[in-house]
Amino acid sequence: MHVGLIVGIGPAATDFYYRFLIAALAERGVPLELTMAHADTPTLLRNQMAGNADAQVAIYLRLTARLQAAGAETVAVTSIGGHFCIDAFRQRSPLPVIDMLTEVDGAISRAGYRKVGVIGTRLVMDTGFYGAVRGVEVIAPADADRAAVHDAYIAMAASGRATAAQRETMFRVGRTMVEAEGAEAVMLGGTDLVLAFDASQDCGFATVDCAAVHAAAIVKAAER
Repeated sequence: MHVGLIVGIGPAATDFYYRFLIAALAERGVPLELTMAHADTPTLLRNQMAGNADAQVAIYLRLTARLQAAGAETVAVTSIGGHFCIDAFRQRSPLPVIDMLTEVDGAISRAGYRKVGVIGTRLVMDTGFYGAVRGVEVIAPADADRAAVHDAYIAMAASGRATAAQRETMFRVGRTMVEAEGAEAVMLGGTDLVLAFDASQDCGFATVDCAAVHAAAIVKAAER
């Protein structure tokens, strides 16, 4: 299946998805049919902070029309922040939408977790991953830690790299939710968190890599 990706929000996440799809489909011997359309990060953040779902959906619809014209048969948004309006987009999209929120809900259910933490942007933390994970208690960091994680995440996403201080902020806050609050795992609720939680770094606690869960679902669709 020809996959369309709405990318660019941010660049590190785009790189992660692209490499993931290439490697996974090559391993399966399936040719990758892929077209990407770029969305603007500052515009997304403004619309997210203002709660302007209509404006962001209009952008997604314009980009999806471009992807469809290029032959795409399904579409995915490679940003957790970009999922703040995913329900409205899915209802109007001319292509089937591979929804990260639904995929992550299923993955956590299959893992059998009862209590998980979440880190990412402030909105993702404030809403407990948009309230999309059912039957599980989702906890967010305390206020001061929430602000520190949000600021570190936005800076990291904008620069496309994680500093040692930003990585330690993420790890420290995650450990606190596990050790002090009883979380069994921490949801990586931002696609750019791959910059901090890479394979060479041991954070010391179990994680649910939401971007990897989403990318795996896209691979499954691409195999059809």
